[in-house]
Amino acid sequence: MSDAMDVRFGVLGPVAAWDGSGQEVALRGPRHRAVLARLIIARERVVPLDTLVADLWPEPPEGAVAAVRTFVAALRRALEPGRAPRTPPSLLVTDGPGYALRVPAGAVDAWRFEAAVDAGTRLDEALRWWRGPAYADFPDAHWATAERARLTELRLHAVERDASGRPPELAIPALDAHVTEHPWREEGWRLLALALYRAGRQGDALAVLRRARQMLAETLGVDPGPALAGLEVDILRHEPRLAGATEPWAEVAATYDRLVRVGTRTRLESTVTLLRSLAVTGGDGLHAARSQRLATIEAAAELGDPALTARIIGAYDVPAIWTRSDDPAQAAAIVAAARRALPSLTPPALRARLLATIAVETRGTATERDAAAQAVRIAREQGDPGLLTFALNGLFMQTFHRTGLAPERLAIGHELVEVAQRHGLATAAVLGHLICLQSCAALADHPAADGHAAAVDDLAERHELPLGRVFTVWYRAMRSADPDAYRHAARVAGLSDMPGLAHGLLPLALLGLRLRAGEPPEPLDYGPYRPWVEPLLATTRDAASAALRRLPEPPRDHLSEALWCLTARAAARWGDAPLAERARAALLPAAGEVAGAASGLLTFGPVADYL
Repeated sequence: MSDAMDVRFGVLGPVAAWDGSGQEVALRGPRHRAVLARLIIARERVVPLDTLVADLWPEPPEGAVAAVRTFVAALRRALEPGRAPRTPPSLLVTDGPGYALRVPAGAVDAWRFEAAVDAGTRLDEALRWWRGPAYADFPDAHWATAERARLTELRLHAVERDASGRPPELAIPALDAHVTEHPWREEGWRLLALALYRAGRQGDALAVLRRARQMLAETLGVDPGPALAGLEVDILRHEPRLAGATEPWAEVAATYDRLVRVGTRTRLESTVTLLRSLAVTGGDGLHAARSQRLATIEAAAELGDPALTARIIGAYDVPAIWTRSDDPAQAAAIVAAARRALPSLTPPALRARLLATIAVETRGTATERDAAAQAVRIAREQGDPGLLTFALNGLFMQTFHRTGLAPERLAIGHELVEVAQRHGLATAAVLGHLICLQSCAALADHPAADGHAAAVDDLAERHELPLGRVFTVWYRAMRSADPDAYRHAARVAGLSDMPGLAHGLLPLALLGLRLRAGEPPEPLDYGPYRPWVEPLLATTRDAASAALRRLPEPPRDHLSEALWCLTARAAARWGDAPLAERARAALLPAAGEVAGAASGLLTFGPVADYL
């Protein structure tokens, strides 16, 4: 096993674990697996030793406590075979009166499945993670009953949601098997009848509804609910809304593919429009858009038409809210392409799009404020609301050159919301509300931030923009100060395919909770934020001095105040007066703000507490 953090756990079937190479980890006997399963159900909370004893034996034998400790020791050896002697474990840890399993958000298949259902993405893939009933080894264990039932219900819901999005010919066999296995689920019967009707099998659809009514009446003594009863009436009336809308897309796509040649200008411009639409869907869509965007720009450049290349670059006006780039190398290549295209262009609107692209793609560097300001000025002169929202996005990305700029970003967010609402620009409205959410959180205006979060959720639901909800789930976790809420948010973010948002953020959020509670940091995988945590993890002055010497200046991004506060804390703890003074000077402009809350995701408390 290359790294303990690469271990993956499976409970959607028999309890299992796999190392980083995909090899199954030998977990030994059933009670070893029971301990592991019980800790997974606890979701990183501590399970006291006496609770484990009581859960493993209805009548604990003499020596039960020692036996559990033996099981834990064996599990640790299996999960971290390369751990050096006397090195503390990083997965199965001792904490106070018991044990906890501390693993990344995506390390347990059940947690990933829950996040997939919550996000509504990749459900067909997520359903394939099931290898049998949840916690199949422990069908009668009282401590697994509630979690088994919850996961089973979640799976049935996922089956129905996945089938509802499939063409009828694919949905019918899946739903037929579903209602056979779970005949009490009226939603399954409804979806099966609807799929049959859309496949041109009206008689079969009505027969299915009759079967459902008969089964409910004879077995449970109840009539069908309104959804089932209403569908039967709608089928008999041939309601137009039952027909569905999957075929027009397939027909148009096939026609376009046949008539528009590969490599033409029209095809390239259509491609970037499609990529822009894919990007806001999250998950696979965002991944596809990101992976193909640069290839599309390069294909345009090969045609030798600078104006076309500029249009391809500037048309990708996907809202950007997070200052840490998902792919810095690609961002640099796009900025370089935009700079090459600029000198040959005269149309102001096209110049503004390239300048806005440069400002957005250099996010977190705050070196392109002039480009952003020029883009906004041109957009105002042109009177183009879509161009203005893109330019304002670039300006927002360039407002992190120092701490304490939440009021400036709040003004940008308010303008974005106003322009977007006036012109019906849904994605720009989501961006504006998210900027306002972050800024209000930084200014401790929680009622206003709550309102913006609700607006994002409403827009995301109405316009099918699931990425907005990633940020509101994180925001509500921050508001609740609940570690479990943070872990759930991390699982949702993991499905969004935004690596710049995911790696290291959960441990950093949990660190904020610990520091505010006066507790020491834990040795977790802090990813890109580790340099600022290392001095606080050090246990000797020599180790701390070495960590402080390596400490870089925090990047100019959403978490700048938070990382400066960690720097200030480390400087105070180890008596580094020059570093403390640097941190104080950096934080003074943000004296009235909340550290880290500018992200809308986590907080280290008021900046004033560190000053």
